[in-house]
Amino acid sequence: MCIAQETKLSTIASNGWANNSVNTVIFRKNSLVTFKSMQYAAYYDNEQNVVLAKRKTGSLRWTVQASAYKGDASDAHKSISIMVDGNGFIHIAWGQHNNNLNYARSVSAGSLTLGNKQVMLSAKENKVSYPEFYKLANGDLLFFYRDGGSGNGNLMINRYSLHTQRWTRVQDGMIDGEGERNAYWQVAVDQVGTIHLSWVWRESPDVASNHDLCYAKSTDGGLTWLKSTGEKYPLPITEANAEYALRIPQKSELINQTSMFADAKGNVFIAGYWHDANESVPQYHLVFKTGDRWKVSNLNFRKTTFSLSGTGTKRIPISRPQIVAWPNGTHYAAGMLFRDAERGSKVSIALNDELGSENWTIKDLTETSIGEWEPTYDTELWKTKKMLSLFLQNVTQIDGEGKADQAPTKVQVLDWKPNQ
Repeated sequence: MCIAQETKLSTIASNGWANNSVNTVIFRKNSLVTFKSMQYAAYYDNEQNVVLAKRKTGSLRWTVQASAYKGDASDAHKSISIMVDGNGFIHIAWGQHNNNLNYARSVSAGSLTLGNKQVMLSAKENKVSYPEFYKLANGDLLFFYRDGGSGNGNLMINRYSLHTQRWTRVQDGMIDGEGERNAYWQVAVDQVGTIHLSWVWRESPDVASNHDLCYAKSTDGGLTWLKSTGEKYPLPITEANAEYALRIPQKSELINQTSMFADAKGNVFIAGYWHDANESVPQYHLVFKTGDRWKVSNLNFRKTTFSLSGTGTKRIPISRPQIVAWPNGTHYAAGMLFRDAERGSKVSIALNDELGSENWTIKDLTETSIGEWEPTYDTELWKTKKMLSLFLQNVTQIDGEGKADQAPTKVQVLDWKPNQ
């Protein structure tokens, strides 16, 4: 992998599963996570083993350990999600797409050895999809997942207590599709511990039925939910009572499960792509609120069209984007990570020193293609050090959940720090 000069690359292993994009889907929360001075990673190897790795932050040397567990890596939905709790224990979920929960945690703090599979609560754990862990300011964890299928699933939230070492249910069907639709969400937990949640609605398994962008936040660990104005939501949140950050019609090539970021002051940044009315080329957009109203920035640099119509994991010429932002004097600066076939499918970042202006500049962090990779990064390291630590692997994705005949590829981590 050829990389830009100011980046640092480390190799975890050479035998990463590459027959589809399961190791690099954007909804992995997280692929990498730092706790104190150690960074942890997880991936499937070429035999579909669930593998854990760790290094001292910034080191080029990784310790790698295959677990006793395997996952069906042939389904790109079934990614691995990890997080480290405030006591240093790794929590992991893997192999989820409308099936029984696969969950375990390490046998001791800092260990790469996993204990036995466990239930969290047992109820509503037989149709689990999109497992995501988030850490609260006190070291407790949240676990988000979808209960049910595409078009009629509901959002579930569990909480792990460091004190009791047990999970409890925080929300059961908090966002209700009313049997007509489901929410595809993205979450950010800021340094203060406020949970920020945004989502698009989908009316059916057809990706083209995605529409609109909604928002909610919680300042009490997910028990009560507010609009960006502070108004309290009556639960469940439905299509009728949701706050709409932006209205986007169906068939706008609006992608689901992208990313969002929130800073310690509660300013919110949501990244996605779609095409505007009377246009045909999907463009990256940033929807953000740093004052009293929602704003939209259209990056508007793409030239080629494509369609999201259809079901399953699709082979798309661009990745879903990740977003980070930081104060820059009296303004905010932002970096949007992506991969685009127009740029040779490299790891790229669009930078803007003054949000509100449309002065986006694009920089490539690699000099060669990364296949159908999507960006995931170490959210905890960004919070503490403002360092972007990206999970990297060159993978192939066949349209509609296909499996490529692809040799294993290197699993790597790319570190890069924007000028701030």
